[in-house]
Amino acid sequence: MRQQKPFRIALSDTNGSLALQLELFALVNLGLVQTLASGILSPTDAIYRFYHADNCLYVQKQFRNKEANAVMSHGVQLADLFESLPAEEAQREFYHELEKIRSLCLKLLEKKRSADPAQRATA
Repeated sequence: MRQQKPFRIALSDTNGSLALQLELFALVNLGLVQTLASGILSPTDAIYRFYHADNCLYVQKQFRNKEANAVMSHGVQLADLFESLPAEEAQREFYHELEKIRSLCLKLLEKKRSADPAQRATA
């Protein structure tokens, strides 16, 4: 029986304007934070699936956004916490890093929302 590799998300495969791609980026990250916090996804799996070098380079070159770059930077480092810190401290720092990612994503979404007054007027 052939074992299937887990899926990988490639941001370079997304379509739409940069603003829509950035919004998708923030929403995907919020989902990743939730699955990481609940233990459904391990930090190593998250790096393989999303916080990999191809996406890091894409975010850096295409988005040119400091919050998006910071999200990727925090995401890439998640697995390292458990290799370099004692278990209890690593767990505490892990949740702290997830909260940083979540807060940066909410900031990205809020910027999008405040930049689109027509959308707010119809809401």
